[in-house]
Amino acid sequence: MKTSFVHHICIQTNQYEESIKFYKNALGFELVQESPDFHGRAYNSWLKLGSFMIELQTGKQEEILEASNSNAEGLVHLCLWVNDLEDEVRRMKELGYDFKLKDGNEIYRVENGSLCKIKAPEGTIIELRDNRGI
Repeated sequence: MKTSFVHHICIQTNQYEESIKFYKNALGFELVQESPDFHGRAYNSWLKLGSFMIELQTGKQEEILEASNSNAEGLVHLCLWVNDLEDEVRRMKELGYDFKLKDGNEIYRVENGSLCKIKAPEGTIIELRDNRGI
């Protein structure tokens, strides 16, 4: 059996600077490569968290990307495990980010753990979860 792993996901954005700031400051990703003027795009960048990477890119020149829609097929959200969910929520609120509420709460229980969801500047839903299991 060959070995494989998830290398990265690619996220496109019309709000490049805000998205870079969000992934670095709010989620702790490290910007490891930033390529301006990349094949007709203003930027194509790589952000890393542990061994997981996000390829963040702008649309091609003169292209305005359509807004994401969580009711469409395909990727719905990206989930990150965190050690202290309440502390992460508090820290991200101090940075000025708003959470998607469920029954008026930022943090809520789902089966075997607690989680919260935040919308990144480009529209990607990021789930933070405190349970490493399924």
